[in-house]
Amino acid sequence: MQTTGRIVCVARHGEHAFSKRLCQQITLLAGRGIEGDAHCGETVKHRSRVAVNPNQPNLRQVHLIAEELFEELTPKGFSVKPGDLGENITTRGIDLLSLPLGTKLKMGPQVVLELTGLRNPCKQIDAFQNGLMQAVLGRDEAGAITLRAGVMAIVVCGGLVQPSDEICVDLPPMPYKRLERV
Repeated sequence: MQTTGRIVCVARHGEHAFSKRLCQQITLLAGRGIEGDAHCGETVKHRSRVAVNPNQPNLRQVHLIAEELFEELTPKGFSVKPGDLGENITTRGIDLLSLPLGTKLKMGPQVVLELTGLRNPCKQIDAFQNGLMQAVLGRDEAGAITLRAGVMAIVVCGGLVQPSDEICVDLPPMPYKRLERV
């Protein structure tokens, strides 16, 4: 398993929009998320989850996607760039989807994120590009559907991150628990 990678792009959007705007750097706030992003806060900010229970903890403070996914989608006829799928951090060199629950990602000089689960793609993804929803779903060895639209994390230690910052993977103690939809 690759234990180091790098940040390719960072993005945020102050309003609830499907895609995020690329930035030169972002500020992560411990226990809250990304400064200036619509999903920043201690409690959940995702609209459908707020409607169910606005007091639940925000386990979706930061959305990460591996750039390698975009490369897989290109030959299938899709054009997806960093920020397009609503991710805050686009990575390279780490298989985010294979990491266990509780993995810590150390980024830049001081930021630490903790993985909380998989992002579940919603129907808006097909509004972005028709058929993309099916393309970001996969099947495991048993034939069960797998979610490939990135991972979600909380901010343990805040600070600034920017493209080209290194990412170091710190796995939790065994036994590992696989990431589930969050």
